[in-house]
Amino acid sequence: MKVVILAGGYGTRISEESHLKPKPMIEIGGKPILWHIMKEYSYYGINEFIICAGYKQHVIKEWFANYYLHNSDITFDFSDDNKMTVHSNVAEPWKVTIVDTGLNTMTGGRLKRVQKFVGDETFMLTYGDGVCDIDMNKLLEFHKSHGKIATITAVQLGQRFGILDITDEGVITSFREKDDEDKARINGGYMVLEPKVFDYLVDDTTVFEQAPMKGMAADGQLMAYEFDGYWQCMDTKREMDKLNALIDSGKAPWMKWNK
Repeated sequence: MKVVILAGGYGTRISEESHLKPKPMIEIGGKPILWHIMKEYSYYGINEFIICAGYKQHVIKEWFANYYLHNSDITFDFSDDNKMTVHSNVAEPWKVTIVDTGLNTMTGGRLKRVQKFVGDETFMLTYGDGVCDIDMNKLLEFHKSHGKIATITAVQLGQRFGILDITDEGVITSFREKDDEDKARINGGYMVLEPKVFDYLVDDTTVFEQAPMKGMAADGQLMAYEFDGYWQCMDTKREMDKLNALIDSGKAPWMKWNK
């Protein structure tokens, strides 16, 4: 199964770091948050990734091109014709396709641009700036059980994001703006989608969280996987520091591969 990761935005809310690199490449625990997200999927044997890049996309490409240099012990022997020796190679069982989906392309447009890489199969989609300890197997099992086009992981968190109205059967009926006292669930990413989702995407101006999601909701094709475990996005330096503190404490819930 393939995972599409949206990693092309500017990350303006965390400009202390994002003026130098795209937000998914901002490090927590010494590794880009993008790496952490990929490790979450890889823990469940999901190892093929399509990264929708845009802003400073060369940083993402160069990091993966030099993965050994970033993650292994290296000896450079300049006296022996510039020989380089990689010690205890650190590798991942990953296939990574990085696509430049444009500088100002909206989320739906980015997804539309990688359609040919996704092919005609069920795939997963998430944002490149949030981590969680979701069980991917249970998420996929839920998606297969209902036969709809899309499943969104719905988390309950008092933040500024758009609200999901969900029926008792788990069907998302609409999106709306958050009220100050609203405690409804929000879109936490970690989605599972069928290829028919591309029918709802038009061009680079398409915002996935607007017309496509509202259209699927109106058609009864959008389902919520209600998740009450750990979930945290990284929009601000405060949130970055919070994630770093969890890693430093050895209690980062999403880092199952370290347990």
